[in-house]
Amino acid sequence: MPYQKPRFPLGTAENPFARTEFIGCRMKRIYDEYKAKGFKHIGLYFLSSPSYLVIEPEYVKNIMSRDFRFFTDRGTYSNEKSDPLSGHLFNLEGDKWKNLRYKLTPTFTSGKMKMMFSSLVQCGKQLKDAVDCVRLSNAPIDAKEVLGCFTTDVIGSCAFGLDCNSFLQPNSEFREYGKIVFTELTKSRSIGAVVAMASPKLAQFFNIVLTPRHITNFFLSLVKETVRYRKDNDVVRKDFMQILMDLQDGAQFSIEEMAANTFVFFLAGFETSSTTMSFALYEMAKNPKIQNRVRDEVNAVLEKHGDLTYEAVNEFKYLGQVVDETLRMYPPGALMSRICVEEYKIPDTDVTLDKGTRVIIPIYGLHRDAEYYPNPEHFDPDRFSEENVAKRHPFVYLPFGAGPRICIGLRFGLMQSKLGLAILIRNFQFSVNSKTKIPIEIDPTNLILSAKDPIWLDVHDV
Repeated sequence: MPYQKPRFPLGTAENPFARTEFIGCRMKRIYDEYKAKGFKHIGLYFLSSPSYLVIEPEYVKNIMSRDFRFFTDRGTYSNEKSDPLSGHLFNLEGDKWKNLRYKLTPTFTSGKMKMMFSSLVQCGKQLKDAVDCVRLSNAPIDAKEVLGCFTTDVIGSCAFGLDCNSFLQPNSEFREYGKIVFTELTKSRSIGAVVAMASPKLAQFFNIVLTPRHITNFFLSLVKETVRYRKDNDVVRKDFMQILMDLQDGAQFSIEEMAANTFVFFLAGFETSSTTMSFALYEMAKNPKIQNRVRDEVNAVLEKHGDLTYEAVNEFKYLGQVVDETLRMYPPGALMSRICVEEYKIPDTDVTLDKGTRVIIPIYGLHRDAEYYPNPEHFDPDRFSEENVAKRHPFVYLPFGAGPRICIGLRFGLMQSKLGLAILIRNFQFSVNSKTKIPIEIDPTNLILSAKDPIWLDVHDV
């Protein structure tokens, strides 16, 4: 099959210690180049390991859904013994993943979402008050920082039962660790991450630990202390921790497993949602018509319901389309990987993938493909009207993945994002401040798609 010619020692990969381009953008360039030549898939090399990059949506569908049994694992590294926080749902493989997914699926039903909703509303009030203070001072807001405080408060409340109020306590331990998790990538960890991605078995042999010890200690202590306090004082809360405690009683769920899965709740819910909301607010600040249309919808729905309820948030149809279009243009996970767990023949081709081959789904490339999304750099929420969605191949929009390994917290992430944006748009008018660099430059070093520089927005009365 066609492939990019590798160079020793990195293959076709970029030097991870001198990265100048966001990996999602790089994969999009490769995707565009080979699609223009009429190819449906191509080969790459990560160091000496062959990788398979998919271009054809029908092949994506086969890998993620129809023929999922051949691609059950992500190929991400976990070391439960020495790096307990890595033993979470995202990383686990085979039966371990299957069993844990089965245990955790009930935690994200609509009933459980409804149960946590009042905590989100309280965090939303703190968000509104904080933005109001900035508005009164006539200063711009750093959208990512403000929304990072909001998502920290939501995760702190819904996952750990903590009342963080990061706006009043910006230097609180929980907020600081929220920042550290995503920014603290020492050289040794980078080397370890490269080894872990290239050869998880080799990483296991060398007992590589990717999570810094102080982060592990913080989250393990936090979970142990929370569980101990609740059991000793018969405290029951409507949050994710309580659901895990109930699981612990009936399913031999260890403290380490609880810590790992509250940690991944934190990882998945904090950075991705705050980034998505920042980009959505930025696009609405650039497009007053879209912003006004969202505000009109929010006001109409809240007039009908009388208050901000779970049911009301689910009725924000156009706001949902704004979030969908934001996730199309700025998918936090710009690519996705799977490992071929047994030999697999690509349907209607003479190509066979060997067991152990890494498969790469170029989400950013698919999302910005003009064949599926005409004028892809233009922000247009109407792409996600029911009529337009029905016309497209379902596997060219994958912000949460798809198939049996679709993001388990999808509904929680969307609920959190829509609630925060609804509160802001209902109460304030936003415009882009002159300090914001346009076009936005993507941070080349971050694994999650995010802006390199702050997104500064001016806040006005409605």
